[in-house]
Amino acid sequence: MEPSPVAAQQRYAPPMAEVADVAGTEQALAGRGARLVASIIDGVVLMILLWLVSVVTPWNVFSSRTAQGGFAVLLGIQLLAFVLFMAVNGVLLMRSGQTLGKKLMGMRIVRSDGSAAAPGRLIGLRYGLWWLLASVPFIGGLFSLVDALAIFRQSRQCLHDSIADTIVVKT
Repeated sequence: MEPSPVAAQQRYAPPMAEVADVAGTEQALAGRGARLVASIIDGVVLMILLWLVSVVTPWNVFSSRTAQGGFAVLLGIQLLAFVLFMAVNGVLLMRSGQTLGKKLMGMRIVRSDGSAAAPGRLIGLRYGLWWLLASVPFIGGLFSLVDALAIFRQSRQCLHDSIADTIVVKT
């Protein structure tokens, strides 16, 4: 028994299921200005900590001799800065997806679907990979500039957000 011509055509038709979006995933994106202020707060806190390291230890990370020490010394400073950044922000990032600056500005980092971002995604992809790429001589500066300018896209995602599949939303 052969199927009727109408049934044969329906066999190739797309499914007619209705797919509704998950309620509650639409969160307001954080503003560019607020993200800038939060980044400045995080940067100032980090600079104060680096200054304290220079005062407490014999290693002055801000001296001209340190800057002339070559790539290994500069990479050591970057590593120290990352460790200090994580010492201040690691627990906040793991618990609530926030840095100190983002917490003060009322923002948090989530996955692009609105779910909580895993600590490995935040620390490894969003911050660690960015820090590593930004540390490469010459290319790092260009990467950092393109990363920051990417926030002017409609999605308001910097490159590190796109890499980690995260967005910054208002809390």
